[in-house]
Amino acid sequence: MTTLVARPERVRTASQRYQLTAVAHYRLMLLLLLFLAATMLVGGRLLWLGLFADGAPGRHGPVSLIPMRADIMDRNGVPLARTMDAYSIAVRPRALLGDPMQIAKNLHNIFPDESVAQFYARLTSPARFTYLRRRALPEQVSAVNALGEIAIEFPREKERLYPQRTLAAHVLGFVDQDGAGAMGVERAFDKRLTDERLRSTPLVLSIDSRVQAAMESELYSGMKAHRALGGAGLILDVNTGEVIAMASLPVFNPNKLRKGNMEARRNDVTQAVYELGSSFKPISIGAAMDAGVVTSMNKRYDATAPLAIGGFHIRDDHPLKRWLNVPETLVHSSNIATARIADELGPQRMQDIFRKLEFDRRPSIELKERGSTIWPASWGRLTNMTVSYGHGIAVTPLHLASAYAALVNGGIWRPATIQKVKDGEAPTGRRVFTAATSARMRQLLRMIVAAGTGRSADAKGFRVGGKTGSAEKPFQGGYARSSLVTTFAAAFPMENPKYIVLTMLDEPKGTPETFGLRTAAWTSAPIVKKVIERTGPMLGIYPDLNRDVDISELMPLLWKPKEGEE
Repeated sequence: MTTLVARPERVRTASQRYQLTAVAHYRLMLLLLLFLAATMLVGGRLLWLGLFADGAPGRHGPVSLIPMRADIMDRNGVPLARTMDAYSIAVRPRALLGDPMQIAKNLHNIFPDESVAQFYARLTSPARFTYLRRRALPEQVSAVNALGEIAIEFPREKERLYPQRTLAAHVLGFVDQDGAGAMGVERAFDKRLTDERLRSTPLVLSIDSRVQAAMESELYSGMKAHRALGGAGLILDVNTGEVIAMASLPVFNPNKLRKGNMEARRNDVTQAVYELGSSFKPISIGAAMDAGVVTSMNKRYDATAPLAIGGFHIRDDHPLKRWLNVPETLVHSSNIATARIADELGPQRMQDIFRKLEFDRRPSIELKERGSTIWPASWGRLTNMTVSYGHGIAVTPLHLASAYAALVNGGIWRPATIQKVKDGEAPTGRRVFTAATSARMRQLLRMIVAAGTGRSADAKGFRVGGKTGSAEKPFQGGYARSSLVTTFAAAFPMENPKYIVLTMLDEPKGTPETFGLRTAAWTSAPIVKKVIERTGPMLGIYPDLNRDVDISELMPLLWKPKEGEE
């Protein structure tokens, strides 16, 4: 019989400890594996929902993958566009517990701008995930949360916000569903705004939000008063090409694109092209001065009767039926006299000046939304005459503003820019007019406002100079006599011009205040006056009745009837 020998107590204790340690190790490993599996399951589910779930945020992935963007500010540091965490409200229709119709009614009470039917359609959608509201306010999120529906979620997402709402909407543009720039500055500077090295630094624009607001306000008031289809306005620094304000009406809200009018997104300052009428006359006469065609301000041109050429008659809107000198041609806006000057200048030299001003191509500015000009297919004698007063060629308002800047700043053309230019860093530009011609044109433009068709733009003390332009709109191979585009292009202060101010109205109507008249002198020019009066002090220019450009040598050239004459 075998006798069992008991194991020493010390050995039994070591063995038990080993077994207990092994069991604890196995349990710990099992717990870690279970935790890892759960984590992978949850992470995988979230990734799947983000990438593949129906109606999930973004077309190619979750909103969190949308790149961050730099802020956009005006020249004074006012925020115009920012990226921030925003509340959204979403629902998983398949997990809905409550009555969809009752929930839809409750949501309509919280968001009255959307109908019960719209909410009901989303709540009963076959999609796994769909939004009920983007950019919801905290109090709205709280009200929805109080409904107690577990299928409703409140994701925090990066949103592009335009805190000034519609202000400068056509300049700023907007981003698309994927967070990429789709219009305006957002599109033109998309790479700069999303560059990881630069997005912590705001993009500073040339726009002054105070001036922009004044331009939009006065342009809108003028558009409504004259029941115009639309309007455009621009303020341009004549020495740097900086756009200080750019407005296009009607306007849209980049925060609420779904509710906007697609037509309102067109930037009429840079995209739309127009025949801008008599506002071309100073450019044509300036070219004739440089070419030696106009050698004296007292040189006279026959405007006694309509000018017949090739079966076509060039007429004046307000015929004076006499010979006119150069100042009178501009002050009274004579088509006939301007056409005769253009005829002496000739087609080649007229084309040359227009090409130097880039009237043959899209406007020079960083924005992508730029319209192609309408350049005459053939440039014969008649075409040369009509384009001299703005008929037969179509350009954008920005083209005209840049041309006027060169006309008054000493003769240097510069491209327009939407970025703030640092002191001393303005582009060199290129000479288009001689300095002598530019100096003379400053006098002539001031005369037009002091004694001619631009009198309604004469903001007292601001020494405004400019030119009206009223052009019939093309229609069915001809022109619609009842449809005008009215423009006033101005500069101030004329003794040392700093800014171009341009306003344009599309098909304005006459009013009792304008005696039924709807030309630029009665519609667009008064808007320029109001804009200058409001924005001049913002721009550091104050009214001064004791300063002005000297036009004393030219005023005697204006014909005055003798006593008893009319």
